[in-house]
Amino acid sequence: MKVDAKTEADGTLNMPARDIPLPTTVSEQARAYLALPRPPFPDYPALTNTEAWRKIVASRDKFFLDMGGERVARGMARAEKHVIAGADVYIAEPRQGAARPGKLCLSFHGGALLFYGGPLTAFDAARSADQTGCVAWSVDYVMPPDAPYPAGLDQAVAVYREALKTHAASDIVVNGISAGGNIAAAMILKARDAGLPVPGGAILRTPELDLTESGDSFATHMGIDNVLPYPLETLTALYAGGADLADPYLSPLLGDFTKGFSRTWLQAGTRDLFLSNCARMHRALLKAGIEAELHVWEAMPHAGFGGISPEDKEIDIAIGDFVKRLWP
Repeated sequence: MKVDAKTEADGTLNMPARDIPLPTTVSEQARAYLALPRPPFPDYPALTNTEAWRKIVASRDKFFLDMGGERVARGMARAEKHVIAGADVYIAEPRQGAARPGKLCLSFHGGALLFYGGPLTAFDAARSADQTGCVAWSVDYVMPPDAPYPAGLDQAVAVYREALKTHAASDIVVNGISAGGNIAAAMILKARDAGLPVPGGAILRTPELDLTESGDSFATHMGIDNVLPYPLETLTALYAGGADLADPYLSPLLGDFTKGFSRTWLQAGTRDLFLSNCARMHRALLKAGIEAELHVWEAMPHAGFGGISPEDKEIDIAIGDFVKRLWP
């Protein structure tokens, strides 16, 4: 196929409209997921319209529950709600076999730093327990429109501080997908800066590590990622509440890792809008002498193929393998 691409004087690459076929290199389930239509570009209300944002959050959370159906409902039913350090925390044990004694997975749910909190946090707890083989605490961290940054991050640090009363830092693995990856990584940085020991490991799945959205894939993958086809600048502005997006506690990719960080497992896909986040984080950690590994799945968009494809099962296996190597 001939592509008539042109480069402008400033280096901008102009690409003509083109058709991108479904890949033949992934499973049937993955192909079906990639064929789903892109959502329309969202028409968000003003950042100050709190009631409108509350309705958007409720609608999006219902959509996630309906989309996940019985699979999500079963996971939610397995976790119990507790209050730890003033935060709602859902606790679940692995579905298969006994939990690793003395080990803890401290998890943070995804959802663009705005969605999938409340009872849906229970699903994250159950999934995290199954993936890691550990008892999982999933923190229902507070979010906008009522609680912008740094409220949720401060809760994350407080729950981690409480976990350290019963667990050695080396016996804790922190887990986060998408926005949860942002909270997980930022929590490690903020806890470290507060003088706390860093967790033994970090699992960052397609993480939202750079709220400035400066990476290359934010341009090259726009519209190609069918889960995140558009930038998240409005949502990140709502979360940040006027704070500088380049602050490492908002964009942990921009942090100083030479002061210490957890051994890290990163995951992305070749169609993932956040691919640059993972590639850059991997290089930054290695340059700082932190052990890190990057796993990239073929044709995968943000957050996987809906959680039901063979490729999604491969991710679960790879996470379990990382935990086994973390604690032989």
